[in-house]
Amino acid sequence: MKRPAPTYVEETRFGFWFLQSHTWQHHVLRVAINDLKRLIDAPLPNAPVLLDAGCGQGRSFRLLQEAFRPSRLIGLDADPHSLQCAAGEADRLGLEVELVCNDCADLQLASASVDLLFCHQTFHHLVEQERALAEFWRVLKPGGLLLFAESTEAYIDTWVIRWLFRHPMHVQKSAAGYLRMLHEQGFQFDETKVSYPYLWWSRATDFGLLERWGLRKPRPVGEREETLVNAVVRKPLETSAA
Repeated sequence: MKRPAPTYVEETRFGFWFLQSHTWQHHVLRVAINDLKRLIDAPLPNAPVLLDAGCGQGRSFRLLQEAFRPSRLIGLDADPHSLQCAAGEADRLGLEVELVCNDCADLQLASASVDLLFCHQTFHHLVEQERALAEFWRVLKPGGLLLFAESTEAYIDTWVIRWLFRHPMHVQKSAAGYLRMLHEQGFQFDETKVSYPYLWWSRATDFGLLERWGLRKPRPVGEREETLVNAVVRKPLETSAA
């Protein structure tokens, strides 16, 4: 009997090491969470239920706890080894985190059970992106927020990233492609809920050194190929049976 094809692509050995590093937590996770929180312009529910979809080794737990003060924090990942590390991280921090070994394309969580869903640098590993987004929609409560932060094809399809990491290249999207996917699922947002960070680490050709050395002027949004997209999108209070 054939095993079902995996719906995500696992990290390389280097990738697994990198996701436990200070660089990942400080320069990637922290910056993304701060930016996503900035994009939220409405009061958050008190003591929300927060799902970290693709939590990896749990390096986001402290940052999410400080930013959103959830009453229930769920860390979900499809990789058992990563979840073992996440359990150790939660213990080290003294945080109560429910850990779930589960695929984003088939969440074993109740419908309309989550207030905030944090999805950071997870989608570019998923083969079944539309199925995963439909599952995010299902488990979010009406009015719930998806905090979406993702690298685009312009970054993933560079020699440095291809050499060090592993991704399903046939599903990579541009910033516009990810935003279109969110809109087609039914999420509500406008341009004020979207940002396009152009961080040094996301510019794999020169890591921003030419601009830092004054050899090239920074290019504004609209005149460059975006490497990152962050968006805070809302599931409407009244929804169809999507």
